[in-house]
Amino acid sequence: MNPYVERIYNGIVKENPVFIMMLGMCPALAVTTSATNGFGMGMSTMAVLIMSNLIISLLRKIIPDQVRLPAYIVIVASLVTVVQLLIQAYIPVLYSALGIYIPLIVVNCIILGRAEAYAAKNPPLLSVMDGIGMGLGFTVGLTILGLLRELFGAGTAFGIQIMPDAYQPIAVLTQAPGAFLVLALIIAVMNAFSIKTAANDKVEGCDGCCATCQQKCADEKKEGETV
Repeated sequence: MNPYVERIYNGIVKENPVFIMMLGMCPALAVTTSATNGFGMGMSTMAVLIMSNLIISLLRKIIPDQVRLPAYIVIVASLVTVVQLLIQAYIPVLYSALGIYIPLIVVNCIILGRAEAYAAKNPPLLSVMDGIGMGLGFTVGLTILGLLRELFGAGTAFGIQIMPDAYQPIAVLTQAPGAFLVLALIIAVMNAFSIKTAANDKVEGCDGCCATCQQKCADEKKEGETV
């Protein structure tokens, strides 16, 4: 597969941030009360992700290793500020709906994760394609969550009435517990079709803490050398 196309495919399907990697759960669960909010948050994050990947890739040989994370945060924070001001100026309704979650893009683990794992090690064009792929995957995930919650919780989709008047909306789906319920149902369906996620891709005995796991391996190696 073409490496540029592969980055898009991986971000949307194979390494989808929401449904496969389980990253960015805070905005994924908090802002997806409607499909519009989910789509808006996803596109905002994608814009920051693309530009941060590009800038970090261009500067990857200039930024010293000792200060790379602070440098990444400064770059991401500057881009988030620009995006926030643009949304506030041109889409005030979306700005009001997303609220505090726009500035929180700065600490979104997807952005810093891709900067550290990919953009800092690859050329600019591939990094941009990686940002597009992961951004689209995040947008798709948030839009699906928002669409399902809005459709069954309010009977609408992107603000348009879909369900018949006789339909009784499941109001809990538009509230905080509804986000967990919808996500859990989606993951249950994925498990039924044997679609692996980050959770069930761990080796036996792994608790998800790499630091603990590495220490355990180091201790076992030391004991073996002693014997």
